[in-house]
Amino acid sequence: MDEDEWYARHGLHPADPEPVRELLRQQTALGPSNDSLLIHLAATQLFLRGDLADVLLIWRAERSSFDAGCSVEWQLLCGAGRERTLDHLRTLGTAEADEVLAYLAECDPEDVADFDVAERSRWYEHYYAGA
Repeated sequence: MDEDEWYARHGLHPADPEPVRELLRQQTALGPSNDSLLIHLAATQLFLRGDLADVLLIWRAERSSFDAGCSVEWQLLCGAGRERTLDHLRTLGTAEADEVLAYLAECDPEDVADFDVAERSRWYEHYYAGA
C-alpha cells in the first residue's frame, strides 16, 4: 500500500491509532526498503493525536533509513508539544530517549522558537489536503 492508498483508506485522523502504529513498525522493519512518504504520513497521523507514547515509535521510523530520516522532520516527534515531549523523554531515562533528546537539542533555535503544535497541525492539514 502506498501513501495515497493509506490516506484514502484512513484519512489524516484515523479513529484507531493501532493500524498506524503497526504500519510504522512494519515500515521501520523494512529499513532502507521502506516507503518514506508512507512513514511521513503515518508519523503525521500520530503527531496529530499528540500521544507521548508514540514519540519513540516515530523516532525509530525516522532512523530506519536515510530517506525516512530526511522525510520525518523533528516537529513530528513533538505532537504533544516540545516541552512536554522533552519532559517525557527525560522521565524515560533510556539510552534511546537520550538519543532523541540529543537530536532535539540540535534543532535550529529559530525553528524551535517558532514551533507551535496548532500551527504545525494546520500546516500538515493543508499539506495533505493539497496532496
